[in-house]
Amino acid sequence: MTEVRQYIGSIRNWRQLCGELGLVPASDRSTREKEILARAYEVWGSDMGNHIYGSFAFTIYSEEDGCLFGCRDQLGTRPLYYYRTADRRLLTGLSMREIISQEGFVKELNEGMLQLYLGFTYCPGAETFYKGLYKLLPGRYFCFKDGDFSIGRYYKPEYRFEEGKSLQDWADEIHETIRRIVPEVKDEEERAESFLSGGVDSSYLVAMTDVQMTASAGYEDARFDESPLSKETADALGKGNRRCVITPERYFEMIPKVMQYLEQPLGDASTVVLAIACQEEAKVTKLCYSGEGADEFFGGYNIYKRAEVYGDNLKTFYVGNTNIMKEDEKQKLLKVYDPERLPIGLAKELYEELEGLDPLTKMMAVDTAIWLDGDIYFAIDKLSQATGLEIRMPFTDLRLYDVALRMPPVFKVDQEKDKVAFRQAASKVLPEEVAFRKKLGFPVPIRLWLATEPFISDVRKRFEGEAAKRYFHEEAILAILEEYVNGNDQLWRKVWTIYAFLIWYEECYSG
Repeated sequence: MTEVRQYIGSIRNWRQLCGELGLVPASDRSTREKEILARAYEVWGSDMGNHIYGSFAFTIYSEEDGCLFGCRDQLGTRPLYYYRTADRRLLTGLSMREIISQEGFVKELNEGMLQLYLGFTYCPGAETFYKGLYKLLPGRYFCFKDGDFSIGRYYKPEYRFEEGKSLQDWADEIHETIRRIVPEVKDEEERAESFLSGGVDSSYLVAMTDVQMTASAGYEDARFDESPLSKETADALGKGNRRCVITPERYFEMIPKVMQYLEQPLGDASTVVLAIACQEEAKVTKLCYSGEGADEFFGGYNIYKRAEVYGDNLKTFYVGNTNIMKEDEKQKLLKVYDPERLPIGLAKELYEELEGLDPLTKMMAVDTAIWLDGDIYFAIDKLSQATGLEIRMPFTDLRLYDVALRMPPVFKVDQEKDKVAFRQAASKVLPEEVAFRKKLGFPVPIRLWLATEPFISDVRKRFEGEAAKRYFHEEAILAILEEYVNGNDQLWRKVWTIYAFLIWYEECYSG
């Protein structure tokens, strides 16, 4: 007997898999997908993940071979955690909470993760803030049998650039690939809405799907408010648009809840906005689309334009686009500092795999493997589950990623433009001013709010609290805070990242 014990995800090519595996598809999606997983393990074993398109994390127990098998999707959209107890048992869970609540788990802070977190602003790699509790990395599987635990890798990106194709050829392939993927993302009877910003990714997604209503977040301060652009795009596409206004009061009230939802600290200020947006969407729908993946696959960040300048020097420092603290600064801040625990160590093996490739490809590969997994996909999974909203990301698909793996870098980024071919594809269904609009990001006016009352009082209280005194040199973090309050708003990310950790620790870990 083969039993699916834990599962979360959405399998897109279920019709094809049912045919290949000789299954009569059940009408209930959860039942159908568990039957597919069980049969796929019996037929393909540890290679089963290579046959599935979609998002997934699961554990399966096979009586035939006595193995507890765990697997995570190729790109890491869903998490799977594990922990070895003192008596050599294996605890597994789709959330950290599932494992922490089990007998045999010993709660102890992984203080070394704090050192990495201060640079990345998130928890990179396989470790978590709980000692001994690990996350299975994307494209990996594990097997636990007779007390022995092993990890294998079933998927590794293969870069094989195809020459001879024009910009239009690549744009056509992107467009046709998305057109084939979209109908598989949901069943016919399901109704979805979509998040919509002022950027090309979410706009292209809305244009390619059958959603009739979109949702956007906005602010009272027009300098940070993208929602008017979202409304213009929705109107141009004949879609409805619902605007959620984020006030500073609601934002700060939400922070402790967000840290509870996330299960460990995350220094990405936009995460709180996402949580509020998920809360609002869950009131009207249970399924929502989001456009993640395109930036990392097709070159959507401004830093990529400097790739050639960095050259081979990348492998000495580049670990993603959110490295906000250097090692000398961490050493001054932290009471415990390990000079051997460096951020670049997490990317060392990846750079070895990428040897011989161009700098742009290396940067994008690092962001796909580390940043997406540790920040973007992590936050979407945790916050959507906590608020009762299922988020599916049509662009995060292995078939679209395969197009990116074959596309030469010149069609991704040049000195003036990002996502060159992707924008050209989007222009087939979007107004030109939307398809080629400069990336705005996901602006949050936190750099201004954080320095004002009553919010700065809470920040200062936590910077002077017991948790801060336990892990930081108090005078060092207070010096950063005072410089920020006195006008150096470039320090807001550092202040926020420390603040997020202290909230998580005081209210979620030690509370």
